[in-house]
This record gives sequence, structure tokens and C-alpha cells, in this order.
Amino acid sequence: MKEKDLSHIKVIDYAGKLARGFLYSPLTALLAVFLLVLGYISLEVMPREEDPQIAISGGSVIVVAPGMTPKQVEKVIVEPLEQKLREIKGVEHIYSMSMENVAVVNVMYYIGQNREISNLKLYDKVMQNMDKMPKSIMQPLVKPFDIDIDIPIVTVAFYKDANATLPYYKYLETIQNLKKEISQINNVSKTTLKGAHKEQFNVEVDLAKLKGYHISLGQIMQGIQAIAKIAPNVDTTTNEGKLVVFGVKNAIESIEDVESIIIAQYMGSPIYLRDVAKVTDGIDFQNKQEACITMKIDNQIFQTSQMTLSVSKLAGSNAVFVSNDVKAMLEKYKERLSKMGIYYKITRDYGVRADDAVNELVHHLVITIAIIAVMLIFFLGWKESIIVTFTVPAILAITLFVAYMTGQTINRITLFAFLLSLGLLVDAAIIVIENIHRHLHDHDSEHKDMDTLLIKATDEIGRPTNIATLAIILTMVPMMFVGGMMGEFMKPIPLNVPVALLASLVVAYIFTPYLSRKLLRREDDGAHHHNTKKEEN
Repeated sequence: MKEKDLSHIKVIDYAGKLARGFLYSPLTALLAVFLLVLGYISLEVMPREEDPQIAISGGSVIVVAPGMTPKQVEKVIVEPLEQKLREIKGVEHIYSMSMENVAVVNVMYYIGQNREISNLKLYDKVMQNMDKMPKSIMQPLVKPFDIDIDIPIVTVAFYKDANATLPYYKYLETIQNLKKEISQINNVSKTTLKGAHKEQFNVEVDLAKLKGYHISLGQIMQGIQAIAKIAPNVDTTTNEGKLVVFGVKNAIESIEDVESIIIAQYMGSPIYLRDVAKVTDGIDFQNKQEACITMKIDNQIFQTSQMTLSVSKLAGSNAVFVSNDVKAMLEKYKERLSKMGIYYKITRDYGVRADDAVNELVHHLVITIAIIAVMLIFFLGWKESIIVTFTVPAILAITLFVAYMTGQTINRITLFAFLLSLGLLVDAAIIVIENIHRHLHDHDSEHKDMDTLLIKATDEIGRPTNIATLAIILTMVPMMFVGGMMGEFMKPIPLNVPVALLASLVVAYIFTPYLSRKLLRREDDGAHHHNTKKEEN
């Protein structure tokens, strides 16, 4: 349809200007479709989390002071260092530990401080005051806290078939190689393996034989330590300038090598380790920390030892996407692992939880919109209800896009902000459509041009609606200044509700008059009005 010139219709507010500018514009319908598509894309690509990821910054300063007592460490290192660290802006708490030969000072910043900037401040302050430290101390180690990337989103329990003959070292090597592959996935920040044992030669000493040979445990330790070294390769050049590389074979490479270690002499004969001890190739069984997994298969409950692989994501990345990538990698190696007798069980999947939480709230959001649409039918009429209901997804689409562009994630609190503002979002559209409805049913409406009526009706309510919306936005502003953990947790509400309310004004002023011209008809009302007057005459 060709755009109609409506410049002759005088308006006094931006509401009327928007209504006049888009009433016949061919871009209005295109804009509506564009907004809905933009909102859907933002909903799909926006990083999903179950809860907002709160930025917590801090760090540790570790100072090694050889030969110092805890009291000396406290007076000479800890107290001066604490005084200097308190000069850093944004520091909330400082905790310190004074131990023999070492001092540890932990710094915690206020929640919401930029982690990278905070770490740089801490490092600079320590380095600037190195001249005030005792000369005997070693270079301080500044270690930042990585709390925001330490929380795993996926944990996988690996366990070995009880009947599998796979050596432990091969089992561990396979899981470690898989860990390296997963750590290379996009947006994976950290992978840790817990519950694993180290491969080692276990020496079980027979104390009776030890006593019979008059040998102490210390002699066995010295004998093993003296030979358990890896000799480096040596390279040199000849007189002719040729390079010669030679090396010595490692002394311990098998059980036989360990058993052949000479630990003492008895009556002129060497005593080997095999004479007083049993040597086996195994794992560090002296490590008592071991994790087990309990499963129920075919109504049978069994328990076996397991290794847990924890995967964390980068801050601000989509937990659903990262989780799916990790599971795809595991599925890729599943057949190869099963052939080796290695199986796994995903014990934590934050991506599924985040996706379910978001989808559930989106589902409730759709139900709420439907309820509003049904209620409006009884109060305004079904055509008016359609017009008002359309504005809700358009407003949410704008809000989602703005949230995505400002680096926010979609989580339970973000969607709660949408649900909170949902009743407010339709206020502007309801006010506009109600005023249009009133003008259409006015006694002298048949003498007015339809375009003039729609624009004037929208322009009339512009200023009071703007002021009312601004008042509601101002009630959300104080929430921006709430500090601490709760302030950061609830921040999506003051960030998104004002955006949604401002979007509701623009959408109501543009699309409500446009859709009213398409759906509402005044002719029936006019004919009914004339018939009524004739009957009265």
C-alpha cells in the first residue's frame, strides 16, 4: 500500500508522532516480523544458565621466608603487607596466616569488582613494596582466585569393568588423554581429574627378614633413592666438530630392576631388595582418598571405584552449548572406551538443568500471555485483545535483544524480571486501545476521519502514559544500588524491567494504531448510530 501523507494532522507528543509516522508506512509490518524473529534468535543464542554467574574477585599472596618462626613472619611480613594491601580500592576483607617459614595473605574484594583489574592491582601493590620486605625472603607468589570458573557444569564418573584386564596405568592414561581433548573444546575453562592414583612400584618389606639380616628401613630407603634417578642425555662435539649424543639407560624400568637393588652387605655377600621385600607394579595404595560410584543395573546394586572428570566453562558462555559439546566428545569415544572395558556415567549436567529451567519459565510466560489475552476479550473485545496481545512478544523480543547485546545471560532471574514486568507491559497498549475504542464509539465519531481519530487518540494519552511509565521505572532504580551477593544476584531485574517498560511505550504507540486501522471498523458503529436516531424520530 502506498504511504499516505498525514502531515496535516497536528500532534503534540511523541506518541502521536510515532502513530502518524508508522500508520501507513510499508515498513511497519516488516518491523513487526523483524522484531519477532530477532527475539526468537536472541532467545536461542543467548547464553543460558540456571542462576546468574556472580563475579567474585580475590587473590592470595604467598611469601616464603626460610628460617623464620611464625611470630617473626607475623611481625616482619604479614602485618606490613596487610597495611599496604588495605590501600587498594575495593578490598573488603583481608585474611592472613603466619606459619613457620611461610606467610599467606588472602584478599577478598567487594562483589562485582572486575576480576582482571583487581588481580592487577594486587600484583602491582605487592611488587611496589618489595623494598620493604626482608632481604632473606623469596619472591612472593601472587595467585588470583578463579571462583567464577571453578564451578563445574559437567562431572563424569569413569569406572572400569571388574572383569577387564586393562592395567591401571593404561586406564589412567586413556582418561587423561580424553581430559586433554575435552579441555580443547570452545569455552571450556578448566578440567580436573579427581580420584586417580599414580602408578608406582610397591615395596612390601618383610620385617622378620629385615631383622634377620640386621637391616633398617632407612638402608632400604637410601638404596632405592640412590638408584631411582633418571640420567640425562649428554651431548658433546668431537675434535672434528661432529655431535655425539650418549646416555645411560634408566636404572629402574621394571620389577626386576627394583628387586635387584643392593641395599646392604651381609657376611661378604650382597643383599638384594628381593631378599627382604616383595615388589609389585601397581598404584599408590597408601593414598587413602578414593571415590566410589554406586549403581543399580538389572535390579542389582554394585559399587566400584571411579575417577571423576570435572568440566568448567568460561564466564558468560552458554552452559547448554558447552555441556552438549562435552557430551558429544564423550559419545565420540564411547565405543573405543567400552572395548577397553572403560565406562562412564554423567553425574552432573548443569546444561540440562539450565535449559530445563529456562524452558519451563518460557512455557509459563506463554501461558501468562494467553491468560492475559483471554481476560482482555471480556473487557475490550476479541479484536482489541489480539492487538494488545501482539505487543507482548514484540516487547519481550526487544528486551531479549538488548539483554543479549549488553552481555547478559538468560537465567531464572532474567525470566523472573520478564514475568514481573508482564502485567506492566500491556498497560500502555491497553491505554491506547481503550482510548481508540472510546473515540470510535463517541457520538460524533462519524464526522471524524479514521486516520485522524487513531492518531489523536494515541496522542492524547502520550504524556500521562509516559509519566506513569517513568514513575514505575524510577521505582526499579534503587535496586541497582543494592550491594553484596543479593545485589548481584537480583541485578537482572533493574536491568531488564526498565528496558521492557520503555519498549512497551514504543511498541504501543507504533503498532496499536496500525493494527487498529487493520482490524477495527467504525462503519458498523456509525450505521447502528444512525438507525437508532431514525427509530427515535
